[in-house]
Amino acid sequence: MRSVLLAASQNDWLRKNATRYEFLRRSVARFMPGETTQEAIEAAEKLRAAGFRVLLTKLGEDIERRQEADAVTEHYLDVLARIRDSPSICISIKLTQLGLNVDREIAWENLRRLTEFAGGRNWVWIDMESSNYVDVTLALYRRARELSEKTGLCVQAYLFRTDADVRALLPLRPAIRLVKGAYREPPDRAYPHKKDVDENFYRLARLLLDSDVLKTVIGTHDRALISRIEALVKSNDAVEFQMLYGIARDEQQRLRDEGRACGVLISYGEQWFPWYMRRLAERPANVLFVLRNLR
Repeated sequence: MRSVLLAASQNDWLRKNATRYEFLRRSVARFMPGETTQEAIEAAEKLRAAGFRVLLTKLGEDIERRQEADAVTEHYLDVLARIRDSPSICISIKLTQLGLNVDREIAWENLRRLTEFAGGRNWVWIDMESSNYVDVTLALYRRARELSEKTGLCVQAYLFRTDADVRALLPLRPAIRLVKGAYREPPDRAYPHKKDVDENFYRLARLLLDSDVLKTVIGTHDRALISRIEALVKSNDAVEFQMLYGIARDEQQRLRDEGRACGVLISYGEQWFPWYMRRLAERPANVLFVLRNLR
């Protein structure tokens, strides 16, 4: 099932046409407050008022034209302007949104503009995409980190290489968001079994918590993993737990009520199909939720 869902996320026809189906639109509404920027910011402000930190990410990736990449950059500049007075709200971007598939330096120029405009007031997080992009993502993160320490990087526990990548970044005192990973990867690059991914996630979390990093974010809804990692945390300031909008809300509330920093990632935009398929692939049992919406 996971392989089928990941294959669907990469299917061009489905990317272009699936969002027209009403039953899918109803089911994805559980995981995003809406397609528009205004809906996302309104949801973010409500969460901020309730004591949560918030990341905003516009869906869409693999942009192939500079004009589109520049338009996405302008969009994020507008978002940063609108959240300027809310430092607990930030943005999370993909480098292929900023033109990485067009030219590496175009992506860097757009990332530089966002980092400088954020000015250390709001965090700018760089998502990790599929394994083909890891090296260039690490390189551009290093450049952005020189501009602002409030630049964070997402790393994926299912990749064999991530331990070495994190250790190489430690001298920078980085900000790291640790997730399991949700792309379709070949067996020579990623752990194929959930239990192995979980154990590597725990090892990486322990490494980060034992190291002098600026910020550690634990991005998972796995309650067993959260519990194990909580046992490692010596101070509430040492870590932020982060989950997706609409998922495990009771766990988000528990963490917040117990004084843990808890963040919520809000995704929005019209190009939600690949993202949604990857979310289902993380937990194929959620397919039942989609099927119930067929009625």
